[in-house]
Amino acid sequence: MVVNAGSLVRTALVALLALVAVLPLLWMVNVSLMAPGTAATFPPPFWPAHPTLANYRELLLPHPGGLTSYHILPALGNSVVLASLTTMLSLLLCVPAGYAFAKLHFWGRARMLQALLALAVVPAQVAMLPLFLMLKSVGLVNTYAGVLAPWLAGVYGVLFIRQATLAIPDEMLDAARIDGASEARIFLSVVLPLLRPVVVTLALFAFLASWSDFLWPLIAITDQQHYTLPVALAAISREHGGDTELMMAGAVVTTLPVLLLFLALQRYYFTGILGGSIKG
Repeated sequence: MVVNAGSLVRTALVALLALVAVLPLLWMVNVSLMAPGTAATFPPPFWPAHPTLANYRELLLPHPGGLTSYHILPALGNSVVLASLTTMLSLLLCVPAGYAFAKLHFWGRARMLQALLALAVVPAQVAMLPLFLMLKSVGLVNTYAGVLAPWLAGVYGVLFIRQATLAIPDEMLDAARIDGASEARIFLSVVLPLLRPVVVTLALFAFLASWSDFLWPLIAITDQQHYTLPVALAAISREHGGDTELMMAGAVVTTLPVLLLFLALQRYYFTGILGGSIKG
């Protein structure tokens, strides 16, 4: 068997890049299993000499003198609920809107699309103050509805679905109309099955964005009982920022769910990325 030297070099480079990407995650897990103060030694150890789950017990389990005042487990539940609601509502609004911009003809479509493209280049931080004042005027500050508001119909989600829908031949939709199918039936029975990888990819994006969002929940929520996981961990870091092992345990708790979700949906993710970026 002839071995291609170029293939070996490329494989070695990919393996090296993968190792560089995985090392920080591995170090984070290792530090979270170390005894308090171990990571502060010099040189810092890479592997825990005596692995322990004490940091996770301190972070998650209620006990006298612990961190129960920061409500980590409720914050974890809040993040799960908000990220799930964000994903469902985002799909419910963005997918039909993207399909409409791609395949339906209605008055003002071109102007609305231009407005969406203009909004896509505006940083989200610019709109936070006006959005906060609007939510305050209707009494939605310090509520889950106020946290969900910015994610209901993301511009990037609508444009992402539109770009993928453009690849669907118009002849297929016209044939369904000739057969007597309604627009709703065409969307549900013809378009959605073809867009499944793209829809799953958008769902993954929406879940990750909501799960990891820190700034907007910090602005919109004032009650500790409503904190999301990133905000609750930031509150802990103000008093325990020097406790590296405890902070790494919090990072693992934050990262592990989304990492497992990404691994479970990676097949749809890569197909959806290609489908949403390349017009066939």
